[in-house]
Amino acid sequence: MEVLHTIAEDGDRIVILDQTRLPRETVFVSLSSLDQAAHAIRSMQVRGAPLIGVTAAYGVALGLTVEADDRHLEQALAVLAATRPTAVNLHWALARMAEVLRPLAPAQRRSAAWDEARTIATADEATNAAIGRHGLPLMATIHDGRWRAEPATVNVMTHCNAGWLATVAHGTALAPVYAAQAAGMPLHVWVSETRPRNQGLLTAWELAAADVPHTLIADNAAGLLMMQGRVDCVIVGADRIAANGDVANKVGTYLKALAAKAHNIPFYVAAPLSTIDFDCPNGISIPIEERSGDEFGDLGLAATPRANPAFDVTPAHLISGIVTERGVHAPQDIASFKP
Repeated sequence: MEVLHTIAEDGDRIVILDQTRLPRETVFVSLSSLDQAAHAIRSMQVRGAPLIGVTAAYGVALGLTVEADDRHLEQALAVLAATRPTAVNLHWALARMAEVLRPLAPAQRRSAAWDEARTIATADEATNAAIGRHGLPLMATIHDGRWRAEPATVNVMTHCNAGWLATVAHGTALAPVYAAQAAGMPLHVWVSETRPRNQGLLTAWELAAADVPHTLIADNAAGLLMMQGRVDCVIVGADRIAANGDVANKVGTYLKALAAKAHNIPFYVAAPLSTIDFDCPNGISIPIEERSGDEFGDLGLAATPRANPAFDVTPAHLISGIVTERGVHAPQDIASFKP
């Protein structure tokens, strides 16, 4: 399968795929300034924890285009850090950029910023490919009949979008799906629409382009499908993983984990190690982004208050395994990766 990318360099600019226009139209946008990069993250032109981190790294480089003194560096780091609160890859990438750039003289910072951002982007692609390789045996286990009476199509359920659109390439939760497809394994994906932003439509768009059989479902149909025995496993991405293995992901993930537990269906999280926040002891400590109620659309209920938490937290005890670039881990083992 062709490897597709969400972000690319173009001289002293970067080019992104504007995900707010998908799936109806495919539009690429050129970013040439710190403010444009920050807007792209904040407005969800780019989304998905790994891609947010990479875009932020390039945003620092764009912020040093005119001046690269300490004031401009710190301003770039602060502006980008304020764009999204929950996705830890954003802050991980900014910390890496700060560590590399702060000791350098201003004259050295511009080229070093581009080099480090490029390194982060390249590493993300390799990391996600490795997640696919490590997740493939999970798909094979289901296909070989160990979860069903006989070998059959592997029915995977997803939530939100954790495909190549959420990363530089390959994806996280969809990386094992793409790896299984490449291995010739029969697959079908239940795609949860994921209100109110409908990121599931992005997953459907990806899977259609890759010729992976799939069905779009209303979010609340997930439990029924599990009860009917039509789901073999659930795989989701993550925006932040606490040190104890609790996972923050798009709101609605927790409900799927509860339903999966009730029906003895394995529930996996796929994410790079950079998504682990070792300074965050548990899920209760993860900040939950509250987005505008306008994302619900015009409901004709102007006087009705709206709450729009963008994420929820799935406790570690509901998670069968966390797939990273190093393998498949029990949630309680995540803390052992602390540097």
